[in-house]
Formats: sequence, structure tokens, C-alpha cells
Amino acid sequence: RESDHRAWTPVTYTVTRQNATIQGLIQGKAYFFRIAAENIIGMGPFTETTKEILIRDPITVPDRPEDLEVKAVTKNSVTLTWNPPKYNGGSDITMYVLESRLIGKDKFHKVTKEKMLDRKFTVEGLKEGDTYEYRVSACNIVGQGKPSFCTKPITCKDEIAPPTLDLDFRDKLIVRVGEAFSLTGRYSGKPAPKVTWLKDDIVVKEDDRIKIKTTPTTLCLGVLKSVREDTGKYCVTVENSTGSRKGYCQVNVVDRPSPPVGPVIFDEVFKDHMVVSWKPPLDDGGSEITNYIIEKKDAHKDLWMPVTSATVKTTCKIPKLLEGKEYQIRIYAENLYGISDPLISDEMKAKDRFRVPDAPEQPIIKDVTKDSAVVVWNKPYDGGKPITNYIVEKKETMATRWVKATKDPIFPGTKFKVPDLLEGCQYEFRVSAENEIGVGDPSPPSKPIFARDPIAKPSPPVNPEAVDKTRSSVDLSWQPPRHDGNSKIIGYLIEYQKVGDEEWKQANLTADSCPETNYKVTGLTEGLTYKFRVKAVNAAGESDPAHVPDPVEVKDRLEPPELILDANMAREQHVKAGDTLRLSAVIKGVPFPKVTWKKEDHEVSPKADIEVTGVGSKLEIRNTVHEDGGMYSLTVENPAGSKTVSVKVVVLDKPGPPRNLNISDVRSDSCYITWMEPEDDGGSVITNYVVERKDVASAQWVAISSSSKKRSHMAKYLMEGTQYLFRVAAENQYGRGPYVETLKPIKAIDPLHPPGPPKNLHHVDVDKTEVSLVWNRPDRDGGAEITGYLVEYQEDGTDEWTKFQTVPMLDCVVTGL
Repeated sequence: RESDHRAWTPVTYTVTRQNATIQGLIQGKAYFFRIAAENIIGMGPFTETTKEILIRDPITVPDRPEDLEVKAVTKNSVTLTWNPPKYNGGSDITMYVLESRLIGKDKFHKVTKEKMLDRKFTVEGLKEGDTYEYRVSACNIVGQGKPSFCTKPITCKDEIAPPTLDLDFRDKLIVRVGEAFSLTGRYSGKPAPKVTWLKDDIVVKEDDRIKIKTTPTTLCLGVLKSVREDTGKYCVTVENSTGSRKGYCQVNVVDRPSPPVGPVIFDEVFKDHMVVSWKPPLDDGGSEITNYIIEKKDAHKDLWMPVTSATVKTTCKIPKLLEGKEYQIRIYAENLYGISDPLISDEMKAKDRFRVPDAPEQPIIKDVTKDSAVVVWNKPYDGGKPITNYIVEKKETMATRWVKATKDPIFPGTKFKVPDLLEGCQYEFRVSAENEIGVGDPSPPSKPIFARDPIAKPSPPVNPEAVDKTRSSVDLSWQPPRHDGNSKIIGYLIEYQKVGDEEWKQANLTADSCPETNYKVTGLTEGLTYKFRVKAVNAAGESDPAHVPDPVEVKDRLEPPELILDANMAREQHVKAGDTLRLSAVIKGVPFPKVTWKKEDHEVSPKADIEVTGVGSKLEIRNTVHEDGGMYSLTVENPAGSKTVSVKVVVLDKPGPPRNLNISDVRSDSCYITWMEPEDDGGSVITNYVVERKDVASAQWVAISSSSKKRSHMAKYLMEGTQYLFRVAAENQYGRGPYVETLKPIKAIDPLHPPGPPKNLHHVDVDKTEVSLVWNRPDRDGGAEITGYLVEYQEDGTDEWTKFQTVPMLDCVVTGL
């Protein structure tokens, strides 16, 4: 029977053995069992188990734990985690045993000292640099199970990894007031980074609304019931010893705007309309003000009437008013998120209003003497009421307090003579207008004046003279006048007259164009003679003229040319190929000399840019090549003479090809190569030669020497019978020059010599007109296969041999004898 039931269930009726197997039990349930013996007489009493028996599989030790992993490593500790075994052996796990083995040792040692059920453990007290393996076993009531698979060898050292930051939010976030928002993300790094939240560069602190949650891998800043003050630039910083990462988010908590800023100002009030103005809200709610809503009402009624809801300006005209009625104005600000509370004006009656006169324009000062000045102004707008008085004030320029010029009324005239000025002092004046409403604003101050008697024209300039001349101009110089007429000299007027003419022409139109005591008169005709005179000018006018004593003939003043060399022409110039060559000099001479650049007494290259100015000349060649080197000369010439300077230019480049490439002493496996140095070394010492060879059947050249400083080379390791081409190039510090190549290939064979004489020549048959000859091969073939034998005959008694023919074999029949 089950332990929680009272009824017994028969299992078997005919068991003759002293044991029985009970089937159909439910795993996990507890049962009681009883047995009775039976014979032919009947069934005896039952014997019952004293304790309930729980149905379960047989208990064994647990399986090995799963997924043993290293979570963190420092120089003196290792943190490990694992999962429980797939099967606990039929009994609860009672503890885990963690073991370690120092690499190089044979045995594992127990790391945990006490019973440990946690599946995470940090092994501490390790030695930096040691390497360990770890394994873990599970224990139940039966005993300790198999250990897990070992970890990989782990070396004790601090793990370093720069911080990483993965944010779930964008760089901008808009939130309505009262809503919650959160900024979340994930991070990592070793050692564990420190997480800091900033708002507008100030550390964020937690309170009832602001919550910060940080786990080893995640971060979160949450704000409940946001307010406008939560708007700002939020920054999260993740930092450890290896560096830091930052993330930003501009949070804008938006709301309807605050009310417009008062008071409402009535800029204009008339009997049928008003013009009002106000200031924008102090807080636009985080969103641009889209418009203002303006309403009006009779101050003695409760009904508000719309004026406009489409204005974006902070001023508005209120139309359709009834004269004499008092009105109030109500103004709302609106943005995308709502309408503000209203700004309500004071009561204002609709009627025409008068005001004080406007400020006059800046007054003009005339007739200045040492103790008085006349102030003149224009009548301003009277404010709707007639002007009854003008107030003139004065002050010294450096003073701060204005003083009335008189206590008497000034009206209706618009000018007044101010008395009692102090001679030599500088004054400013201003004017105000007055009507029955009051005194208006003062005018802008006048220009400062000095209290002194009127100025006079200056005396003539002193000692004018012509100091230089060219074919079209004359330079004049003079000294200032002895008396300036009590006024600053503004400048000078210069006039000239052609000898024989009566008309004087002006060289300059205004005096301020010549403030100095010298001037160049231009546009003159060469060969003509001119007279010149100069006038000084001050605020009072022009002085009498001062004449240059003698007429001046317009022609060039002769000065021989002079060259002042720049540094780039003072010595031999070296320029690297591809760079820009610049030669320049300062040139003097009157008239300005003609400038000529030459190279080796010939015209310079068309690629050269030549610039000539009024003070010098410059030659410039871009992307120079070796051919641009040579002797350059600069010649300047005018009627007074000429001058020439020269500079040697060396363009540093790769060398030219070697000369006279020759192949000699050809053998079956070598040959001797010689050559001469290039005609052009590129302006730099030849550092080495490069020698290459090529099989005529191949397309590729093979280097056989790249560092030879001699002008010869023994080419070895040739293949007998192969035809070769050879080439040589020179190198300097600027690179490798072009190759010189053999004109025709050479064949790698030993030298050939004539063969030796045939041996044992004798006749074997004789006829009246022919002889049959035979012979043997010579002892030596001269280094090549014998191709034939030349047979000659000589008539007895003569000295001359006659050629018969060449035969390939060792016999021949000579005929025609």
C-alpha cells in the first residue's frame, strides 16, 4: 500500500520463493509491504515492513560537474564558476571539491577547505607568474564523483582590457514633463571599470526621482517624473587603468512655455487702437515659441475677445477700440507642447496721447571765437503739443556734467550764440525741446570745437625742389610752411605748367591725397620742360603757391645698372631633379635696365618662368631635369651701361648609361665584361654598378652583380651552348640610371682554334690524269668538330699550290691532272 493510503493491494498470490519483484510502482512515492505464508489449511498472519520505502533508482556518486570556466584572473587570484552535474547520483549534492595543479607538478591539491555548495569560487594567495590547471568534483551521500574536465593552463597575471561601451540610447532624447526616462547600456573592461554619470559636467547624485543602477556588465540612469530642470547634456564615463570611454545624450524635457514676461507696455495709444509689446517667456518649454495669442476685453466686462493667434513678434496692434473705454490685454505664448498661462496688462483708456518733443538732430557749430560759438539746429517733432522753449547745454569734452548755456528762454529761433567760453578749451553742445508736457530728450552732442579765434590760411611751403625725374615723372620735395594759420595743415596741392603755356594743371585733386612733404608728378611728356608750384591747405583754405626755382626737363636720369644677388645666385647651386630651381636678384638703375637670362650663351628653356618687376627679376624652373643644369647668366643693361653675373647650376639626378660595354674571354661557363663610366654622373659620385644577364630565350633579366664598384665583372656559371645578353647600369645616391645593353648575344662556348694537320697522307692509286689519296684524322680538332678537308695540289718545280676541293671524308680522287 502507498504510505498515505490505508488500503492494501495484492501483488501476487503464488510465490513459492522467499523473494518477489514488485512491478508497477510509481517513482518518488513511499510504500509499505506485508507478506503472509499460505498452506493447504489456509493463510497465516501478515508480517509488515516497519518503515516506508521510497521508490527511486539506486544511489550512486554524482556525474562530473559541467562547464568549468575561468571568469577572472589577477596576479594573485583566479575566479572560477561551474554548473551542476547532469545527474546527481540519485541524491542531493552535499558539496563541491575544487582542486588545482601547478604546471610542472604531477598531483592535484584540494583548494576548498570547507563544505562548499556555491558554484563560484575565488582562489586567492597565488604567486604572480605561476600557471595552474583546475578541476572540480561533486559529492553526495554516497561519495565524491568524477572530476570535471580540467581548465586550460591559467597564468596568474592581471588581465587588462580597455573599456568598451555599448549604449541603448541615441545622442538626443526628448521627454515630456512628468514622464520617466532611462539611459541604459552595457560595458566591459579589465580591471572592472568605474562608471560615472555627469549632467552638464556635474556628477549626477541619486535622490527620490533619480536612480542609478550599475551591474558588472550593465549600467542604467533612470529619472522618474521628469521636470524641466532635468534638461541637459548627460555623459556616462566608463574608466579603468587602461583608458576610458564616454557616451553622450542631450536630454530635452519639454513642456508648455511659461507666461510672457511683463509688464505689457503700451507703446502707442490712440482713440481707436493701441500698440502693445512684451518680452518673450523666460522658459520656452524646451521648444521654440510658435506663436502668441492676444486677447482684449472691456475692463468692466468679463468677455475676452480674440485679437490674433498668428503673431510670432512680441508686439501687436490692438484695433477696433471705442474711444474713452478702458481695456485690458491678455497674452499667451504657445509652443508645440501647449499654451502658457496668460500675461494680463493693466487697464488702459483708448484716447489720443501727447508726449514731449523728440530729440533734435545733432547741432552744427558756427562762428567760433575764443569766448563764444553759435549753435544751430533743426526743429524736431513737437510730440503733439507746440514747442515752447529750447534748452542749450554745453560741457568740456573731458567733463561729465552738462551745464545750461543760459537761463533765458530760447524761442522761436533755432540758433543761439553761447557766451562765456574759456579760450583754448574744447567744448561739446546739445539741444533739448520743451512743450507743455515736458522737456524732451537731448540731441546727440555736437562735434567738439576749440574756443579760439578763427583760423587763417597758411603761409606758402618752404624750398620746393625737384629731387628726381624719369621720362614721364618728376619727384618734388619741400618743407612745411612757417605758419599754419592756427589750423592743422590738411595737405598740399601740386600744380605744373608746360613752359610756354599759361594754364596751370593740378597734379592732385585734393589736399588730403598729399599729406606728406613730397609728391611724384606723373603723366608728363618726355623731352618737354615744366614748371612746378606747391600750395599748403588748412581748414581756412589754400596758401599762396611756392614755385620750384628752375624749370625741369622731363627725361630719364641715368644710373648704371647694379645687381644685388640673392643667396640663390651667390654660389654654385645644387638642385635635386624634380625640385624647383629659383634664381633671383635685386636690380637697380635709371632708367630701369633691360633684363636678359641666358644658359650657356643661349636662350633659356621655354619651360623657365621669368618674372621681371620694378625692383628685380626671378627665374624659376619647376620639375627640373638633368638637362636643366649648366651655366646661367643674368644681364642687365640700360643706356648707362650693363652688368652680367653667372651661376653654375647642377641638377642632381640619376647617372647616365655606362659606355663602351664589351664582352671578352668567352668560355663555356664564363665571360669577362668591361665598360667605361657614364659621361654624366648625375652630379653625384657613382656608388656602384648593376650587372644583369638574360638568356635570349627568356624574357626576364637576372642580376649577377649589384654592388660592383669596378668597371669590369667576370660573369660565371653560364650554361654551355646558351646564348646570353648582358646589360649594365650605374647608380648614385639619387638612383639607378638607364642600362646599356650588348647589341648581339654571345654564346657560351670555349674559343675555337684551327685543327692540326691530317696525318699519314699517301696515294693508293695513280692514273695518267688522276690520283686517289687517303689520310688519317689530325691529332687535334681545335675545339670543334672537323667539317671538311681542303685538298690542294702543286706541279713539281713550281711554288704555287692550287686548291682542288674540300671533302668531308678521309679520301679524295684528284682529277684533271
